[in-house]
Amino acid sequence: MTKVKICGLTEERHVQVAVEAGADALGFVFAPSSRRVSVEQATKLAMQIPDTVLKVGVFVNAAADEIRAIYKAVPLDIVQYHGNETPGFIEQVGLPAFKAFSIKSSEDVHRAAAYNVTPLFDAPGIEFKGGSGQTFDWRNLKEKKVQERPFILAGGLNAQNVTEAIVQVNPEMVDVSSGVEIEKRKDEQLIREFINTVKLKK
Repeated sequence: MTKVKICGLTEERHVQVAVEAGADALGFVFAPSSRRVSVEQATKLAMQIPDTVLKVGVFVNAAADEIRAIYKAVPLDIVQYHGNETPGFIEQVGLPAFKAFSIKSSEDVHRAAAYNVTPLFDAPGIEFKGGSGQTFDWRNLKEKKVQERPFILAGGLNAQNVTEAIVQVNPEMVDVSSGVEIEKRKDEQLIREFINTVKLKK
């Protein structure tokens, strides 16, 4: 069954709702964003998360020492790179990782082949990296090379379109942030609805 990541969490209640509803991973943004949290906030929120749920930290072009320090302090399970990080830099940091790629064409998908970590395919950002609330053309992911490797799908997903996304490209995990928000704030009912939609349908 497809896994679910709820990203951009900032409030304790929303963390609790996501955990109770069956989320597989929760994301904290440490990069410039309307959903950015401090290390202190993330540490407090992480205390509510059981070991069975992955804690993911989102970074954009951060220094290696900063990433390692936050990873240890929260603590995190996965680092999600959302900037221009190279394969060599990610290997140097040496932590479990996802790498996000903004998809405008199939060429952007092929860039993921150079990275030895799980790719996360997202729509291009507008004001910030990612989190645009827009989808991209999923047909770019339907090549056999892409399908042979587990990947995460993000970008404009919500309870209304996530089933179609799963049917079309079969991601290992779907990642949502703005699709479970009302007026840029997470909504308990939308979180539950999104997770239930994914978990009840293959």
